[in-house]
Amino acid sequence: MEKVGKINEEYFKRVILPNSGFSRKEVLVGPNFGVDVALIELPNNMAMALTSDPLSLIPTLGLQESAWLSVHLMANDIATTSFSPMYLQTVLNLPTNISDAQFREYWQHIDSFCKQIGVAITGGHTGSIEGQNSTISGGGTMITVAPKKRILTSNNAQVGDSIIMTKQCAMSSVAILAMSFPETIRQKLGAGTAQKAAELFYETSVLKEASLVNQLNTQENVVNAMHDVTEGGVLGAAFEMAVASGLGLEIEVDKLNVSPTVSAVCEVFSLDPHYCIGAGSMIISVKNQYEDLVINTLRENAIEAHVIGSFTEASAGHRIIENGEIKPMPYYETDPYWSAFFEAFKRGWK
Repeated sequence: MEKVGKINEEYFKRVILPNSGFSRKEVLVGPNFGVDVALIELPNNMAMALTSDPLSLIPTLGLQESAWLSVHLMANDIATTSFSPMYLQTVLNLPTNISDAQFREYWQHIDSFCKQIGVAITGGHTGSIEGQNSTISGGGTMITVAPKKRILTSNNAQVGDSIIMTKQCAMSSVAILAMSFPETIRQKLGAGTAQKAAELFYETSVLKEASLVNQLNTQENVVNAMHDVTEGGVLGAAFEMAVASGLGLEIEVDKLNVSPTVSAVCEVFSLDPHYCIGAGSMIISVKNQYEDLVINTLRENAIEAHVIGSFTEASAGHRIIENGEIKPMPYYETDPYWSAFFEAFKRGWK
């Protein structure tokens, strides 16, 4: 618990999983490492999917941008079901130095972004707390209801499935760093790169990918599972999906999409883009005979997509191919983005 970011798999299995409250038969998917949503069985062959995430409040980023992250990072988790979110509950523990005007602006943006994606805010708790000085202002839970048989979960990848990633690596890390330290990025990389990096921010939703996969899966299961890219980056997300599904995997690192803009900003902060928080990218486990169909559908809708590897038998382990060499896939318990952000903040970068 001394490390920044999410707990690791071992801690989760040792502390959280054995203490998961009362056992109810209608819980189809409960707490699981690498699984984005819980799934509750409902009458009439329906199910409810739920996910919870922190709410962002990052002064250096801005109130509108913080609201976008608060709404869309939760929405991205629900999107892994291939359905859109419907309801939102929030718990706000605000810093005491936030003004009424600032809170009103923040909440109006939350309201606006929820309306844009069809989410009703159904309740929660709002208050202030002394000593609250982090970039997290509380937490929220998003919910959707859909036909049980059509809901995807990230622990259902299958042996032989192709692994497709959408968009590119480290999008949210690069966008937030560029927007939080704009003078530094302009000075080191130029105004053009600074602008391109900041423009990635509003590309960090995967609801469009979810909708397209939902359409493809209408007749038969083309896609078996999805997992959105958060802490640990694209490689961390693929690893989590393999662990959750009880599988091995093999990833060709050279096939991971990293734009010159992302590469340049990551270099300034000494980050490897393959392992950085990458909201906006989705990992999709596709039956291999359908990989061209999925990629073409995504690209026809202006979403870049690439096959980066495949899921294997668990006995094969978790491997990457880098510069022609096969080696074990590393998994970093702490995303390097956090230390990069706070180190830049301590240095007084603007």
